Amino acid sequence: MSSPLPVYSLMPIELVRGSDCTVWDAEGTAYLDLYGGHAVISIGHAHQQWAEAIGKQAATLGYYSNSVHLQSQNDAATALGKISGREDCDVFFVNSGAEANENAFKLASFITGKPRVVAFGGAFHGRTSLAVAATDNPKIVSPVNRTTNITHVQLNDLSAVEHELKQNDVAAVIIEGIQGVGGVRSATDDFLRSLDALCASYGALLILDEIQSGSGRTGKYFAHDHAGIKPSLITVAKGIGNGFPVAAVLVSKTLPVSVGMLGTTFGGNPMACVAVTEVARAIERGNLMQNAHDRGQQLITALEHVPGIAEVRGRGLMIGVELNGPCSAVRKTLWQEHHILTGTASNPNVLRILPPLTITAEQIDRFVQALKDALVKETLVKDAS
Repeated sequence: MSSPLPVYSLMPIELVRGSDCTVWDAEGTAYLDLYGGHAVISIGHAHQQWAEAIGKQAATLGYYSNSVHLQSQNDAATALGKISGREDCDVFFVNSGAEANENAFKLASFITGKPRVVAFGGAFHGRTSLAVAATDNPKIVSPVNRTTNITHVQLNDLSAVEHELKQNDVAAVIIEGIQGVGGVRSATDDFLRSLDALCASYGALLILDEIQSGSGRTGKYFAHDHAGIKPSLITVAKGIGNGFPVAAVLVSKTLPVSVGMLGTTFGGNPMACVAVTEVARAIERGNLMQNAHDRGQQLITALEHVPGIAEVRGRGLMIGVELNGPCSAVRKTLWQEHHILTGTASNPNVLRILPPLTITAEQIDRFVQALKDALVKETLVKDAS
């Protein structure tokens, strides 16, 4: 009998239903979802207008290729440009974050005529070809992915970036708005501004990977909006579809892109595009970026100086809670005893908190109390200063 190929270590929970920030397992137990399936659920599980729009589109025209005009694609590009403040960009729709990054690399190399990409320590950009090579994790890089065209430097080290750019073979520098898998680590706003200027001076394109940190999660639509920059290429996925597989590359209209440089079969299909449009509408209608900012501030303030917590970092509803020891037992206590789902990171001490942007103040309070109880139970408070 065939079965799904194992991808991750599975939690012993079978989820069968969701509504807003709550999911239910097959036994009927309700869980507060503070992870959103890797930051994918932005406007809440089973959002009514989103579900209705996808169903209506599926019953009308579920698919056609990019060889014809599709109004749903125009609507999605318009909605994404408006909600993000990037109406000066064109949008290339694809299916996943890794695919978006692959195409951003390809565009940068086409346009500059250069072969190399600079990425950063702790980065995660996906699991396909160059995306996995740009990811700072040798465990997931197979021999076929190894390339000399990717160079990693340390985050926030501007001189290291300039050293690579001076070799005049760098097509692009790619950086996450906030490193998610890397433990919710951020480039400083000053670093991002300097990096943007440095890339421009050396003729390299700056790619902002906003796959996890975008879609309003940090209180602004993109994490790099806090630094006030406008990079040439922006990659988005996860939250833009609220669970429907869709991603995109936002391409500055100043870049000389021609027909034939890129292509996709399923990218920009009608159902994916109506999902994007409905997510953008829901974020605007519900003022969800403001809620992300407010609930994030509430969470950070509540966890400051809590015994057992070494550091709380991030912005909005992209929060990393670094404990004084491994978080595995605490995470298990949270879902087993308090019925709260959280995420992890490459740093085994970090809990990743990535809830839907609709989360309430009361739900944040519930998590804070549960975490405090779990820290006491798992005795991590003993190392607190």
